[in-house]
Amino acid sequence: MVLGGAALSDAIERSSRRPYSPRGTTHAQKPFQTSSLIIPHPTHPPGPDQVFHTLLPQPWSLVTDTASPNMHNSPVTPDALTRTLQDFLSEASGAVVLEDGAVAFDLGHSKYSISGEYNKCLLHLWSAERNTVRRVLDAEVKNGTLKLFVQRLGQSRPSRLEICREHDRRSPSAKKAARTSYEQKLRRALERHYPGFTITRLTTAVDLEKSFGPIYARGLIRHGQSAFAVLGVNASETQASIDASLTFAILWLETCRHSSAGKFLVEGLHLFIPQGCSALVRERMANLNQAAAKWSLLELDERHDALTEIDCTDRGNVATRLVHSTNETAARERFADSIARINTILPNCEVAVLSAAELAFRWRGLEFARARIGAEAATFRTKQEIVFGVGSEERVLDSHNFPLFLQLLTAVRDTRHPYGPRQHPLFRLRPERWLESLVVADVSVIDERLNSYTLYSQVPAFSASDRAMLDVLTTTHDGRLAVVELKADEDIHLPLQGLDYWSRVAWHHSRAEFPRFGYFADRELSPEKPLLYLVAPALHVHPQTDVLLRYVAPEIEWEFVGIDEHWREGVKAVFRKRPEVRSHTADATPRKNSDPRLRIAI
Repeated sequence: MVLGGAALSDAIERSSRRPYSPRGTTHAQKPFQTSSLIIPHPTHPPGPDQVFHTLLPQPWSLVTDTASPNMHNSPVTPDALTRTLQDFLSEASGAVVLEDGAVAFDLGHSKYSISGEYNKCLLHLWSAERNTVRRVLDAEVKNGTLKLFVQRLGQSRPSRLEICREHDRRSPSAKKAARTSYEQKLRRALERHYPGFTITRLTTAVDLEKSFGPIYARGLIRHGQSAFAVLGVNASETQASIDASLTFAILWLETCRHSSAGKFLVEGLHLFIPQGCSALVRERMANLNQAAAKWSLLELDERHDALTEIDCTDRGNVATRLVHSTNETAARERFADSIARINTILPNCEVAVLSAAELAFRWRGLEFARARIGAEAATFRTKQEIVFGVGSEERVLDSHNFPLFLQLLTAVRDTRHPYGPRQHPLFRLRPERWLESLVVADVSVIDERLNSYTLYSQVPAFSASDRAMLDVLTTTHDGRLAVVELKADEDIHLPLQGLDYWSRVAWHHSRAEFPRFGYFADRELSPEKPLLYLVAPALHVHPQTDVLLRYVAPEIEWEFVGIDEHWREGVKAVFRKRPEVRSHTADATPRKNSDPRLRIAI
């Protein structure tokens, strides 16, 4: 059934008037709550006494909050299991799904749907690599993990499926034991590899004042008046922690230089990475100021206590690939009916072309639906379909869940605006995408030199294990490429993430790949290296950002733009920082204990 004309208008009006109510309450008992988005069960029309499910986190949860009035003695029914799954997964967007002890799905790159139809709770998980359907028989939450007893289709014997909020599933004691063991291995490696140096300190102690946690082993080796900062990360840590190690290694180098000022010279840094995990760190280290420190990257094979030094000076072999730009005009024409249908319900929503066969619909950066080319179950003929949901959850739009779709869009429209309820989950979700939508609308608010007419957002530029998406790629009015990296909250990794994207854009640009891949086809690009803009709210800039920026290579022309805290009302730059240009007549040779790093110009 497809609603249209007066019937569609009446449905929208009824949906916008219908308030949401938390589970276990009626509309007469409790008015509309602006702190949560509530949706009805997908297989029944909404009613005044209906039990509701959530797409987003609630003030309390059936799964995690034992103080909930509905928590005790709830029957294990398909509806109860559906609510349990819904509650847990709504708060675990980056969770991993384990089956038979192995990671089967990463919800950061996968989708799921939950069905309670036909008196069965079915969990459907799918990604680019696999597709799984399991019937859920029972559920238990323990230590941040949802343990499910499931049944495979066609099998009677149940098995276990685990959904973990954190990628690192080790217990605190296991983490501590692994880090203590690694500290001893690193000490032995230092003693063998640097026989003339003395290890003056080596620790994994927490120092929150200087942004150091227990993940990294930090040390200092010294020989006479010369010393090197040392930082290492063990192989049992997550790849994200390994990739982030250079950020904390630079901060550790700065700490060592500050504490040793006037005593001895800390010449540089030795960074130890697990074997086979150094690709992204190598790219980042290649873009650091080589005059500011002596940089050394080594891979440590913990099993054989073997060290391999990695060459970071060669920038000509960046492991990155660019995805072809999609013909947006053709894609919009192909999905004209779907676009018209969504615009009838929520006018002026953003339409983002993801590929030739898929569009995304967003409201102030928050994706709520997609239109894509699917296949009919019986004939396998292609057809267009609309799927909707927030986060990793996805449902195919049909006549049964159309009222649910209307409620979602009504909630998005009524809460996601500059003066909306700030504690509402829909208001708080995807703040960087919200900021990006404003910048894309007029990128000249970042710098008047930037061209607002030809730009690309969320450009895929994959490298090694990192599936990077450039926030904004544009040009200046004279054709020079510019990379804009956005953060809506405080993030210590902003400078080095910006370096990642800059290096990939520079690599592809040096090979004239952007025009060949369909980008900036109507513009002549300048041969100059790209500009780099780092953008964040002025009061949400990490205090260590200045330290990290001082170590960026001088040939990278970057600018840090602090924007007004009320950026949702309109983006306004309130301050700018850029590297200070040194005088050519200045003495280029630093004194023995001088700091050769770049200063910041405000």
